Amino acid sequence: MVTGAATGIGRSAARRLAEDGFFVYFVDIDEEGGLEAVGDATAAAFVRCDVTSEPEVASMISRIEVDHDRVDVLVNNAGGFPERRTMDEVTLAEWKNTIDLNLTSVFLVSRAMLGLIRNSTRGRIVNIGSLAGQVVGWSTSPPYAAAKAAVHSLTRVMAQELAPTGTTVNAIAPSAVLTDRIRKLRDEEELLMTAGSVPLGRYQTPEEVAGWVAFLASEESAFMTGQTISVNGGRFMA
Repeated sequence: MVTGAATGIGRSAARRLAEDGFFVYFVDIDEEGGLEAVGDATAAAFVRCDVTSEPEVASMISRIEVDHDRVDVLVNNAGGFPERRTMDEVTLAEWKNTIDLNLTSVFLVSRAMLGLIRNSTRGRIVNIGSLAGQVVGWSTSPPYAAAKAAVHSLTRVMAQELAPTGTTVNAIAPSAVLTDRIRKLRDEEELLMTAGSVPLGRYQTPEEVAGWVAFLASEESAFMTGQTISVNGGRFMA
């Protein structure tokens, strides 16, 4: 199951997992975009859900339980922010909405899915974090950066709690991913500047991030848990 699967990284990750042989639930609040993302994938279904709403998450889980008795892979991808702002520009409403979308959703969906994931013999949870949650160095959204840092921390807590069940929990911290959202947030000059700030000299594609999701969903990653993988073209090295 992939949240935020209508566009960007979520869409690419969901389609990659379908290509790799999983039956994939594309989850998003955008029904038109979600159905389009499913496209011609035969082993897939779209589920509309506001992942910041506890009742809607519960309803989604009930639907999946009707079809399947387990979930092998959960990708908590839903997130983002409306505009780059400074601290004095962020309203309380925007703060709460951004925290809910990027952090509370991970808690709500993961908690609701625990029963189905524990039924799997190879449970995997992949949380999509961000370089913004690791370092500061360019204009972003304060609540987004705070939420993504918390996602990285929550990943470690979840990994420790679920380790006895054999379920692994890891995060990916991407940066400079050329999605439709980024194209809307930045003008052409800013896009060129960002690409120039990446040691590898370019943006990465959503498909490249999806490759890391596929790895974390695979048997090859079975002994890896509680980690945040930096996939940022060298913008942050530690």
